[in-house]
Amino acid sequence: MAFDEIEKILALMREHDLAEFELEREGLKLRVRKASAHAPMPIMMHATAAPVSSPSHSLASAPQAMTAGEIQAAEDELELAVVKSPIVGTFYRCPEPGAPSFVDIGQRVKKDQVLCIIEAMKLMNEITSEYDGEIVNVYVENGKPVQYGERLFAIKTSG
Repeated sequence: MAFDEIEKILALMREHDLAEFELEREGLKLRVRKASAHAPMPIMMHATAAPVSSPSHSLASAPQAMTAGEIQAAEDELELAVVKSPIVGTFYRCPEPGAPSFVDIGQRVKKDQVLCIIEAMKLMNEITSEYDGEIVNVYVENGKPVQYGERLFAIKTSG
């Protein structure tokens, strides 16, 4: 991805007041997230399995706009799989009031195990894990509304 393309994305983010932008294309994943109103936007780029088609625009030649702490956070994030909400609705950690949570931080989960329920238009939608691993973070409180694409869980995937 060329530097001018990244600049265009940043300009569009500013113009439309976007807090986060993610793009996956030709073996390249680009995520830009605005940290706060006064901090610069960190740019996180991850190469996926497919190689980038143009060697003249390699990831190594991309400008580094991340601090040491942001680099460490990006490296930590690489080890984690993030489960995002597939729909808009209300997030529930347990099957009914008073029941134990489907999963808790530190718990091992298997692929297709129910993690939570999202209620949308009076329908209860079970959200399952796509990964085997360990729950390391729950981003949403029980009973709170969630948006499409909002982070729900972080899972440290098994080897």
